[in-house]
Amino acid sequence: MKKIILFMATLLLTVAAEARRYDVIVVGGGSSGVCAAVQSARLGAQTLLIDATPWLGGMLTSAGVSATDGNFRLPSGMWGDFQQALVKHYGSFEALATGWVSNIQFEPSVGNAIFQQWVKAEPRLTYKPLAAFKSLKRLSNGWIVSYTIDGHTEQSSGAYVIDATELGDVAKAAGLPYSIGMDSAKETGEADALSEANDVVQDMTYTMTLQFYKTPQTIARPEGYDPMEFRNCCINALNDSALDRKPWSQEMMMSYGRLPNGKFMINWPMCGNDYYLNDIDSTPAARARLEAKAKAKSLRFLYFMQTELGMDTLGLAHEYPTADGLPFYPYYREGRRFKGCVTFTLNDILHPYDQPTALYRTAVAVGDYPIDLHHNERKVDGLHLPSIPSWGLPIGVFFPKDEDRLLLAEKSISVTNLVNGTTRLQPVSMQIGQVAGTLAALAVKSGCRPYQLSVRRVQKQLLSTGNYLLPFLDVPRDSPRFAPYQRIGVTGLLEGKGRSVDWHNETWIEADSVMHYADMLPTYYFYRCKPVDAKEDEVVTVKWACDVIKMVATLNCSGRARRQRAAFIDATIAKCMRQFGIPTSGPIKRGDFAVLLDQCLHPFEMRDVDLEGRWSPTRHGRP
Repeated sequence: MKKIILFMATLLLTVAAEARRYDVIVVGGGSSGVCAAVQSARLGAQTLLIDATPWLGGMLTSAGVSATDGNFRLPSGMWGDFQQALVKHYGSFEALATGWVSNIQFEPSVGNAIFQQWVKAEPRLTYKPLAAFKSLKRLSNGWIVSYTIDGHTEQSSGAYVIDATELGDVAKAAGLPYSIGMDSAKETGEADALSEANDVVQDMTYTMTLQFYKTPQTIARPEGYDPMEFRNCCINALNDSALDRKPWSQEMMMSYGRLPNGKFMINWPMCGNDYYLNDIDSTPAARARLEAKAKAKSLRFLYFMQTELGMDTLGLAHEYPTADGLPFYPYYREGRRFKGCVTFTLNDILHPYDQPTALYRTAVAVGDYPIDLHHNERKVDGLHLPSIPSWGLPIGVFFPKDEDRLLLAEKSISVTNLVNGTTRLQPVSMQIGQVAGTLAALAVKSGCRPYQLSVRRVQKQLLSTGNYLLPFLDVPRDSPRFAPYQRIGVTGLLEGKGRSVDWHNETWIEADSVMHYADMLPTYYFYRCKPVDAKEDEVVTVKWACDVIKMVATLNCSGRARRQRAAFIDATIAKCMRQFGIPTSGPIKRGDFAVLLDQCLHPFEMRDVDLEGRWSPTRHGRP
């Protein structure tokens, strides 16, 4: 009888588990996780999204970092959609430029509401808030994910799992290898990396959302409070006279993260509420105790502002549904970085066209923020942060080594410590999530593993949803030239020109520059044609460019077939010139040449690449 009862119980559990099976399970409802889940569902996959808090948006909302860094001019995919949703809510872009740290600032609760709307709109997406990840078990055809809700454990099974947690907790539970802290130059080959690796991570911050009230809001004096801890946060009577440089004004400190509707984000790195803590490998309970120390520092900082700076009517805004009025958790700037099929290094950003691997050909997301490492509390000797151009993120960073049913997202992708300083920003994190969701859904649809997907197919899908592959600033994403420039860019037939301008990092295809013979050489080599005898600085004319395109298009043709093919290309060129406003004579511009290449020869569709950017050994068709 006991055996029968046990068998029946096992059968019921199996049936229940099958009833809760999904194509894709996304763990973590941060900015990356929301985009992963929504994109997966939009592409037809039955998707489950779980998060430990009642909010969606992670660092942008639940952690209160509601001033975005970077990618203002690169509104890629769902990040661009989020910008537009904020504009719709507040009325204009100008209404979002309330503080000097960012062009996009908003109230965290508004960001959460937008993400909640996105999730609610997807019929194939099941969302479970207040569901804390517990464990996962590998099956032959996927995973069983366990999580706790209201003190009891639930399980769901899925073909693929996306780790969108802030610190990489899921991939760690799967036993995948990872790094924490700073890499050595010997390991990464980066000249700016330290000579020896260490486990020092970036400072975290327990942000505060504040506002002024009509009456005093001074909190009780926090335990361990010492005003000298914050004496140099801004100009005030306690400043250290031996400082190398004068602190910024109180007005600059407060306007740094000014939000709409009279609120302030306090995420102040200069002797403010940054806090050094490495609790990444701690248990959830231990992590919560350690995070309380970061929270305590922020409250001490608030008390300092209220008492020493004379802002006694400044208090916590009623922004979060938490008992203490603070965000759900602190701002984590880094977590575990997992070993992927490809690791994106600083060298790939600084010199993308001079590396052993052509990772730019596999790009699926973009970023333009400087390498920003917060080490204000825990100083690091010998650290040098170079200026960089904007960059394209390679697809191989999403695939962990030795595991083909888990995808990396958020800050867990396969990058070096230095590169994490620019990929960690939330506009990039949103793209990372959207790419991960695309990979998982396409794998389900195709019946293959995500790493086996055609790189070009994934890139084509991303272009259809307004995603940038490379960070070209020449045209906006609604321009008819946007996709041609992106497609030609990832073939490398025209290389992007990167540069760093003050705090801005840029890349241009230089569409309005005149073509020179040196710019034409990659096309000759791609199609295995013999280059003509010309000087590299010789200007390319429209006729010359069209002759090359016709020559390539009629390769391996003869007789009548050649004449028919040539006539077809002539007609295509003429149509393209009318449609895109390309002059019929004189020197040809790089952008016009890119459009003609894309529309007449289709090099992007013609040849695929592997995860390291090597050309596929077979071509997909005649140009």
